[in-house]
Amino acid sequence: MDTDIVKREFTDVYLSNVHREGADKLLEYLSNSDFFTAPASARFHLAETGGLCKHSLNVYYRLRALARNEYGDDYNKVYGDETLAVCGLLHDVCKVNYYVTEMRNVKEGGEWVKKPYFKVEERFPYGHGEKSVFIVSQFVKLTAEEAIAINWHMGGFDERVKGGSYALSEALAKYKLALLLHIADLQATYLDEERG
Repeated sequence: MDTDIVKREFTDVYLSNVHREGADKLLEYLSNSDFFTAPASARFHLAETGGLCKHSLNVYYRLRALARNEYGDDYNKVYGDETLAVCGLLHDVCKVNYYVTEMRNVKEGGEWVKKPYFKVEERFPYGHGEKSVFIVSQFVKLTAEEAIAINWHMGGFDERVKGGSYALSEALAKYKLALLLHIADLQATYLDEERG
């Protein structure tokens, strides 16, 4: 993956769609972090340099397509292009400065060699979706529906649901954008991206 091309694509989509106050500071934050070079995961989908940015674009494109399929060509009367970009592009900013690269011994052709791998090193244990909402909200104001969608984008994989919370069900019933973002995340992860 050419991370420069992916970064340019992300930046173009972001600048074309996200215009609210603080958007420039949020993009600056992302540029000064490892957002454009971090993996999307440690072992699974897009577990490679630049994977997080690529995954974010994939989710954005899937979310926009879902909105168009659900609401027709006038989808942006229901969900504006800015809302779709904010949710799709920024749902996983919780993974900024989340991974480190370490070395491990791997046997290749009968020889032990050192290979790099990604390891989670959580510096701000605030949760997943809720951490993304917290970070994004430091720079731009989110609507209630955007915050709920980003917060619950993991759906049934969210640790709170695994712990017995019923809040996801309420969120999906009240905010259709939360359901669309979760589906877009699943489509990007399982249909568009290579698993390690």
